[in-house]
Amino acid sequence: MTKMKRTLAVTALCLGLGGTWLSASDVVATVNGHKITKEDLNAFLQQSMPNQPITYEMLDPKTKKKVLDGMIETEVLAEAAQKAGVEKNPDFRRMLDLAKKKLMINAWAKQQFDKIIVSESEAREFYQKNADKFTMPERVHARHILLKDEKKAQEIIDQLKGLKGEALKKKFIELAKKESTGPTGPKGGDLGYFTKEQMVLPFSRAAFALKPGEITLKPVKTQFGWHVIYVEDKTAAQKIPFEKIKDRVIAALKQQRFAEKMKQETDLLKKNADIKIEGSDTAKGKSSK
Repeated sequence: MTKMKRTLAVTALCLGLGGTWLSASDVVATVNGHKITKEDLNAFLQQSMPNQPITYEMLDPKTKKKVLDGMIETEVLAEAAQKAGVEKNPDFRRMLDLAKKKLMINAWAKQQFDKIIVSESEAREFYQKNADKFTMPERVHARHILLKDEKKAQEIIDQLKGLKGEALKKKFIELAKKESTGPTGPKGGDLGYFTKEQMVLPFSRAAFALKPGEITLKPVKTQFGWHVIYVEDKTAAQKIPFEKIKDRVIAALKQQRFAEKMKQETDLLKKNADIKIEGSDTAKGKSSK
């Protein structure tokens, strides 16, 4: 065979193999002669994290190594199980049949999910009809000094109540670092922003009653001890702009429609199926003919 004929023969063989032909870059590792490809790793990732559209190429080198190690372990363990004759075990065959059915259902459900389209106008209409669900509640940014007894807390208040503005804030932070027994003490008692529901009731009630730049003039008792509270800032309840949560609204509507569709489809399939339950005189679904 001439060099030209050999080249044409190899080319024809490659084309004939179609999807089974692997370039060197597709193969990531070989385990006992079995090639692990990027597609294998993508399938492995999809099975491990079904709700996250991640591919092997998107991972950082460290994570790639972990995923590949996991795939290699799967290969060597599967080979060991095969050599032990697990495939011939009746229990294994039942589990394999059930797993196959579940995988088919998942693949079919994904096809149904991908067919569902939610337009931006539909999402905006839902957003407008459910405005109360898309509102950021009132929040305060506060600091506190936590103490073990009321007397000490009152002494702290007495040191602070004659101060205002930056002088008050500076002194409060100083005392929080020095006197507070709470974990936020080293940070000047900073609690960041929070809503009413995020704090215990006595603390929340006292904090939200203050204006920015004010402190509690009486110690506030909770199950954690006695608090002196300083409010730095307050934000009123406000509607979250549609553009900020558009993708979340579309995803939620799509998921809702998918659940409804699957429920309807399942009910219809069960209704039209020939189902007989052992020990019952009544057949479920369509009667046998």
